[in-house]
Amino acid sequence: MPPDLSADLCARLRDAFLTAGYTADGVVAALGVQAHAALGRGEPEAARLASRDAGALGTLIRLFLLGDAEPAAAVRAALGPVDLDAAVANEIITPDRRAGLDIRPYEDSWWVIADLDTDLRGGAVPEDHVLGVGHASVSLARATARRPVGTLLDLGTGCGVQALHASTHARRITATDLSPRALALARGTFHLNELDVELARGEWFGPVRGRRFDQIVCNPPFVVGPPRVDYVYRDSGLGGDDASALVVGQLPAFLTEGGVGQLLASWLHREGEDWADRVTSWLPDGVDGWFVQRDVADPVLYVGTWLRDAGVDPRSPEGREKTRAWLDWFAANGVEGVGFGYVTLRRTGEARAEVVCEDLRHAYDDPLGPEAARWLDSVAWLRDHGDKLLRTRFTVPPTVLLEEVREPGEDGWAAVVRRLHRTDGPGWQHEVDEPIAKLLAGCRGALPLEDLLALLEFAYADLDPAAALPIVRDLVLHGMLLPA
Repeated sequence: MPPDLSADLCARLRDAFLTAGYTADGVVAALGVQAHAALGRGEPEAARLASRDAGALGTLIRLFLLGDAEPAAAVRAALGPVDLDAAVANEIITPDRRAGLDIRPYEDSWWVIADLDTDLRGGAVPEDHVLGVGHASVSLARATARRPVGTLLDLGTGCGVQALHASTHARRITATDLSPRALALARGTFHLNELDVELARGEWFGPVRGRRFDQIVCNPPFVVGPPRVDYVYRDSGLGGDDASALVVGQLPAFLTEGGVGQLLASWLHREGEDWADRVTSWLPDGVDGWFVQRDVADPVLYVGTWLRDAGVDPRSPEGREKTRAWLDWFAANGVEGVGFGYVTLRRTGEARAEVVCEDLRHAYDDPLGPEAARWLDSVAWLRDHGDKLLRTRFTVPPTVLLEEVREPGEDGWAAVVRRLHRTDGPGWQHEVDEPIAKLLAGCRGALPLEDLLALLEFAYADLDPAAALPIVRDLVLHGMLLPA
C-alpha cells in the first residue's frame, strides 16, 4: 500500500521544514556554494562535513539529501511536530532512521516528494518507482508557456512537479496518473505546498473523458522500444514511439478552442523515413503543431542510458539480456536513431493549421516557454495577416545580428555566408542572400514591405518579390522580424 501523506501530516512536516530552514535557499546557505555544487555532482562528503554544525537543518540535509542514518533524538528534534511513529508508518523515514522517501526543496519555496533514486536506494528501482525532479521534468517546465489560464491538466503527474509550476498561472489544476503510488506521493507534494489540486487515477485521458482544458502539460512514459513495462514512470507498454503518437493524436480533443498542449516526446528515425513526416502524421486536423527536436541518440547509447537510469548495470546478466532484446527490436524495425524533443499544440478549428518541425540541437540558456508562447502568437498573427504582408511595416529587433564570412578573391573579399543570428531565446540562425540582407536593413518601421521590395528590384533585376514572402514569413515565425 502507498503511504498516506495526509493534509495534517504534511502540515506538520511543512512546519518542521520551515522551522529548521529546510528550503532551497536554506540548504545553500548551510552548505556553502562549493559543497552544494559538489552534492549536485554526486560528491556528498563536502556537504556532510558542512552540515555538521547546522543543527536541525543539518540533520534534515543528511537524512533526505545524503541518505545517512541519524540518531533518534536528532531526527525527533528535526521533525518537531511530526510523530516519529507516523513518519515511519508512512515511509517518510525508515525504522533505522534513514530517509524512506526523497523529500527535498525545489525552486524558491516548494518541496517535492518522490521515491529514493538509485544512489540513495543502493540498487535498481522497483517497477512502481516514482521519479523525482529530473532533467526531463525540468526541461518540460522550462519549455512550458506560463500565461494565465482557467483550467490546466497535468497528464501523468508523477511526483507532481509540473502541477507545482502550473500553480503560478492556472486557477484550477487537475492531475492524473495510472500509478496509485504516484498519486499518493503527488498528493503529499500538494499538501506539503498547500495546493488544492484535483487528483484522478486512470490510463491516459480516461480519467478526464468528456472534459476540456485551457492548457495541458504532459511528461509521458516516452521511452522507445519493445512493448513492455519494466518501470511505470517511463514505459507505456506500447511499442516504439506509439506512446508519443497517442498523446499527440488525442490531446487536442481535450483542449478548449485556442487551448494549448505541451509535452515531451520521442520519435523513431527509421531507414528511408523523414522524422518530420512521421510526427506530423500523428496530428489531427485543425491543430497548430510545433515539433522541436533537441537530440537524436543512436540505439546503443539510448539503451545504455536508460538501463543506467533505472540502476541496471549493462554488464550484469539482466543488463545484457535487456540490451540484446532492445537492440534486436531496433534492428528488426529499421531504427537508426531516437529523436527527443518538445511538442507544442494548439486547437484552432482552422483549416489552415500551421505545423513546423525543426532541429534545435545547439546549446542555449533561455527557457523555451516564452519562445513557445511567442511562436503561437506569430502563427496567429500570420494567419490573420498572411495576405497583407506586403502592406506591413516591419522592424528587426535589436537582438538580431547579421554575421558574414568572407574569403579573398580577385575583386577583394567576397561573402560566402551571410547568417542572421538571434542572440536571445533559443538563438535561431538563418542563412540569407545579399538581397534579403539588404531588405532587412531597410525594415525600420517606415516603409511597407512592398515599397522596400520595389526599391530592391532596381538593384537586383533578378529579384522575385513573391519568392521573398516565404522567407519573411519564416523570419516572423522565428522572431527575427516584427510587425511595426
